[in-house]
Formats: sequence, structure tokens, C-alpha cells
Amino acid sequence: MTITAKELVATIDELALAHQPVMVHASLRSFGEPVEGGADAILDALLSRGCTVLVPSFTEPQFGVAPPDTMRLSRNGIDYTTLPEVTVSPETPAYYTVDCGVINSGMGVLPTRLIARREATRGRHPLNSFAALGPQAAELVAAQSPADVYGPVRTLAERNGAVLLLGVGLNRMTALHLAEQQSGRRLPIRWARHADGRVYMVETGSCSEGFPRLEPWLRPLARTARVGASQWRAYPAKEALAAAVDAMTADQSMTRCSNSQCLACHDSVAGGPIGPIRLG
Repeated sequence: MTITAKELVATIDELALAHQPVMVHASLRSFGEPVEGGADAILDALLSRGCTVLVPSFTEPQFGVAPPDTMRLSRNGIDYTTLPEVTVSPETPAYYTVDCGVINSGMGVLPTRLIARREATRGRHPLNSFAALGPQAAELVAAQSPADVYGPVRTLAERNGAVLLLGVGLNRMTALHLAEQQSGRRLPIRWARHADGRVYMVETGSCSEGFPRLEPWLRPLARTARVGASQWRAYPAKEALAAAVDAMTADQSMTRCSNSQCLACHDSVAGGPIGPIRLG
């Protein structure tokens, strides 16, 4: 059996996503059988229904750099005594640009296929960029800068968009990092390089492995459907963020992951970095 474009479009309509901006996280393996046309077919199905597709297109391993001594904030979810060695492929540019074509392979096939399209628009954050395709792509991506990593997510919510999980869990729901920030946490700081070689600070997301603990708050908001073996869940972005903020505000430990030694969770739950932050 093969999943057809007709089935994909029918499910998009079942979830009432037509003409909305939609942030998509997808596992093609979750379908349990081939999708005719692969990730491109999913993109085309959403675009055919007037959706704007927003995806994370992160490049932290490729463009992250070691922090100078003067930029090492405390309570920053990182052990500075065990910093990993930064290795850069000879093919990787020295610094990030929106047209570099580089993406972390861990993002999955769908974001990789999206940024390969000529019409795609990509954000200016050097480590945690977002990319979009469709009628509202420019407006969503324009909200991102090195000093505002989750601007596209905030704009998605303001435009009454949705977050669509295709066979993945809440630990892949990047929008929830904005809820962390809105609940009062400072986001972790990492470092990138300007074109002139200077190193600068940028905000990024923390550990997301504890996000499934928000399920009781988000479940009532989800519209669900199934395509093959893949469970699809669509959340209204504005309402999902508000519910997550309420849960975290009431109990910051709500998002702590199961690893009791997770420094990222420990520092994030405690409120995030301490010290002066100079972004960009």
C-alpha cells in the first residue's frame, strides 16, 4: 500500500487546516508505508490547500562556536569545563547566511526538502532558523532575528495558525520553547560568528524531552486524524501556547525531563541564564 496525495489532502481538510499558517513536525517513518512523493508530497498537499508551511531549519552544530571567556553566563545549561570540540566540515561556510543551504540532518527530511525549494524563505538566526513556504512565508520569517529566535512562532500564533505533529510527540513541538520564555524563563545562550569574525550571543531552546508532561493541558485542544499508521495532531498555536504557559507558570518543574542529571533542564527550570545578555 502507498499513501496518496489525495489521502494527505483529505486529512488536511479533516483537520480544518486550509488557508492557515501551519508549523509542521513530521516523521515519514510513522506512516508505516511509503508516501507517494515522500516529504515533497506532504509539502505540496499543504500548499494546495492554501497553507503556509513553517518548519525549524536549525544549524547549531554547523555554525555554533565556542564561547569566549567574557560570554560565559552562569546557569546556562552548559558545563564550560567539558565543552565539546567544535569541528567544522570544509564544505561549511564560515558563518550562517539565509541562502547557505546548510541544515542539521537531525531536523528530518521535510525541512531539508523545504529549504531546497527556490521559493522558500529562511530566518536570520544563525543556529535556530525557521524556514517557510507559502502565501504568508515572508511575514512569518521576517519576525525572526538573531535577537528574537521565536518571532516566527509568535507570529504564527497571532495569525491563528496551527502546530501539526505528524507521527511525532510533544518533545518535537518547538513552539513550546516560546511558552518557556513567556512563562518567565530566560532562554539558554549560545554563540555564533558574524561575517567579520566577531563572536556574538544568541538565544536558543533548552531540553524538550520533558514536554510530553504537558499532554494533559494540551490534549483537549488537539484535533486528531490518522494517515496509514501515522497519528496526526493539530493544535491551535495561540491556545496551545497559553495552556503551556499556564502549566509552567503554576509549576516550572513541569517540563523537567526524566534524566535527573540534565543540566539544561535544571538551569531552565531555575529560570535560565544569570548575567548580562547582549544579543546579536
